[in-house]
Amino acid sequence: MAALLHDIGHYPYSHLMERVDNVTLTDEAVKPKLRQLHLIPIEAVERVYPDHEALSRHILESREDLLDVIGSKERARRIGHLFSRSEAANQQLSKLIHSSLDMDRLDYLMRDARAAGVPYGEIDLNYLLNSIKISPTGRVGVQQKALTAAEHFLIARLFMYRAVYYHKTTYAFEEACRQLLKRMKDAGKYDMPRDGAEIERLASSDNFPDFDDGFVDHRVREAASDSDPVISSLAKSIVERKVPKLVAEVSGLEERKASHNQAAMFRQDCKHHVPELANKFDIPIGQFLVCGPKPVKFEERSSHFDIQEARQMKSEEREELIMVFWNGEAEPRSIVDIPNGVAAYCSERVYGINRLYVVDSSKGHEARIREMRNHVRKWASLAAT
Repeated sequence: MAALLHDIGHYPYSHLMERVDNVTLTDEAVKPKLRQLHLIPIEAVERVYPDHEALSRHILESREDLLDVIGSKERARRIGHLFSRSEAANQQLSKLIHSSLDMDRLDYLMRDARAAGVPYGEIDLNYLLNSIKISPTGRVGVQQKALTAAEHFLIARLFMYRAVYYHKTTYAFEEACRQLLKRMKDAGKYDMPRDGAEIERLASSDNFPDFDDGFVDHRVREAASDSDPVISSLAKSIVERKVPKLVAEVSGLEERKASHNQAAMFRQDCKHHVPELANKFDIPIGQFLVCGPKPVKFEERSSHFDIQEARQMKSEEREELIMVFWNGEAEPRSIVDIPNGVAAYCSERVYGINRLYVVDSSKGHEARIREMRNHVRKWASLAAT
């Protein structure tokens, strides 16, 4: 039941809308004191949108139609604990649904690779499944012979993020949509759910089936005619499929605790130079998208934590790691603790991408984009890469 229901709380356009409260608008990033006067005061917002797991739990426990099928509210709670990795759940069962090597990731990685027409997500699925073993204390891991297959899975996931999920065109549209939804929500227009409490009321109501991708599509089409030039430009980019143009990018593998951080330097450069670009090319700051996804880790957790961080890790977080039965040991150890293993080496590094896009499809935009790129190349941190 947990496997079937773990994603029931996904928002329209999935994580795009779910995380809208965490979006930093470009004009606020480069000019923190710049606030639009029409925004809803922060004290007027009761709660941010809940993440999809929390919303899934709310749906399970509040909708009578689901409770009738599940049997009781107590059973619904147990199911919710399983897919949200709470301390109350059996961590080994929960691990099959939410961990580094869960059934969800094994499924979507291969399916997405085939749908996108790329080979990077192909993994040895049957060998991994047939190598799963349970220790005397009930801990789940893979046998030592499947170590290469497990490491291949982690590498495949990294490559899929680089080649597909964070592709420059895909991410351009996603960031334009994120910034647009944030502006629409903050402006209090287009009947966007006001806060987390309203999201939960909607999820418990008879209108919940209408809270789908079409819900967002309709509002984006309306926003294309907005009087705010930034809102209308972002919306038109999505509606008319005119991709934001990539102006600059800094990407690559870096050590987790490197003193020289290219991403931080790039963001700092953007903070100083984007206002100059906006002024030079007469484009609103909000049409520049300074963005970067969360760095991709080879393994979500690793043994390379300092002692303070290790003490703060919850038991359910420790159990997210891929565990391997090594050298005949009765209990499995983390894949990052395998001597001389690929995972141990790669877990000390993350792959980061930081980009600067511009939404501009007006007359003569191609020449402007070329000039912008030449201008940005002068930035010191970019020249060093």
